[in-house]
Amino acid sequence: MDKIKAMQTFVRIVEANSFSKAAETLNLPRAALTATLQKLEAYLGTQLLQRTTRKLSLTPDGAEYFRHCTAILGAVDASELAFRGPEANKARGVLRINLPNTVGRRLVLPHIAQFHAAYPDVELFLSLTDRLVDLTQEGIDCALRVGDLQDSALIGKQVGTMRFVTCASPIYLAHHGTPHTLADLATHQGVMHFSGRTGRAFDWDFVQDGKVVRVPMTGAIAVNDADASLICALQGLGLSQSGLYQVRPYLDSGELVTVLDDCPPTAMPISLLTPQGRLSAPKVQAFANWISTLFAADTTLQ
Repeated sequence: MDKIKAMQTFVRIVEANSFSKAAETLNLPRAALTATLQKLEAYLGTQLLQRTTRKLSLTPDGAEYFRHCTAILGAVDASELAFRGPEANKARGVLRINLPNTVGRRLVLPHIAQFHAAYPDVELFLSLTDRLVDLTQEGIDCALRVGDLQDSALIGKQVGTMRFVTCASPIYLAHHGTPHTLADLATHQGVMHFSGRTGRAFDWDFVQDGKVVRVPMTGAIAVNDADASLICALQGLGLSQSGLYQVRPYLDSGELVTVLDDCPPTAMPISLLTPQGRLSAPKVQAFANWISTLFAADTTLQ
């Protein structure tokens, strides 16, 4: 058995999340991929994939072996680059990217034509969701995440900083008054943001005198989408903690007003995550460099 080819076949099946799709991209019969995987599992003495009529999923051993495979294949590719000429470093092929909904719509997609113009040989597959996707299971090359990183199996590169403001519409402030201290928030309503995983509304964090202060807020409306929070705030339904990149136009127009400017919400890192060994791929490196440059030019992300 050719171990490198077997690894490549296994990785491609996982990335495509389908034997048929992987077979198409490798220009091989589906039966050949099935046979290769069966031989690989027999050689390793463990099941790598759980296969049903509807989907594929990695077993725990499969997920661990996939990480090793991507690292090994990435090292093989890197060792060959110096001998294959300048074309080897050219960004090309399918690039699957996962973006948070609002960040994708407001910060990335308005400029994506620039990336396409710079890298015309890269075929983009962009998925927008606030669900915490499993990059390995779903064959994603890279994903933008806002906040502290949890998955140590992924490689994270910070590409920006998400700054937030606490704001409200003039209509809300006229009816409820303007909070001047964190203690004043006890008498105010917030447009709450709840976790899609737990269903619980998040408390609000502020930075006061260099320390993070957590304030439990209440409100009649809770949402799980950043744009939904903004829409509610514009209608005077409560205070909102929103990304500065979202609300800057409404602050400039006077439709929203910031409050508690001396106690800003905690900023969060924006990171580009990739599976082990994937960042060195020219197409992923091209997107990482492009998104870093794009965010560096945005004053709301500094």
